[in-house]
Amino acid sequence: MEIKNRQAYYEYFIDDKLQAGIALLGTEVKSLRAGKASFADAYCLFQKGELWLRAMNIAEYSHGTVNNHEAVRDRKLLLTKRELKKWEARLKEQGYTVIPLRLYFNEKNIAKVEIGLAKGKKLHDKRESIKQKDTEREMKRYLK
Repeated sequence: MEIKNRQAYYEYFIDDKLQAGIALLGTEVKSLRAGKASFADAYCLFQKGELWLRAMNIAEYSHGTVNNHEAVRDRKLLLTKRELKKWEARLKEQGYTVIPLRLYFNEKNIAKVEIGLAKGKKLHDKRESIKQKDTEREMKRYLK
């Protein structure tokens, strides 16, 4: 099971990627296994030396009780101190942001988030990536 943030590659240039653990509640894990999550408007930010994932929507678990989780809440990303310091320093550079790229379960069935250090694209860059996708699609058609 994997959930991708397809809009991220359209909106941003991804300079660097990193795998991070994510602190979740039990009902959130069950909902993720059912594929009920969305990256719409999700982003990461540093608070007091910790990296947090904001505005990611994980739908409430359908069989949950009164102990069900909130759909949209801040979730802590688990990284080493060295990685956190390195990315926080790079984030202070002009125009960079940290965004989630995909959420998946690794071979040990632990939820992981792939985050990317990104820089926003301008309108002409977005048009260029659309042209590039169109030419790749046409090439695949001719090769078949």
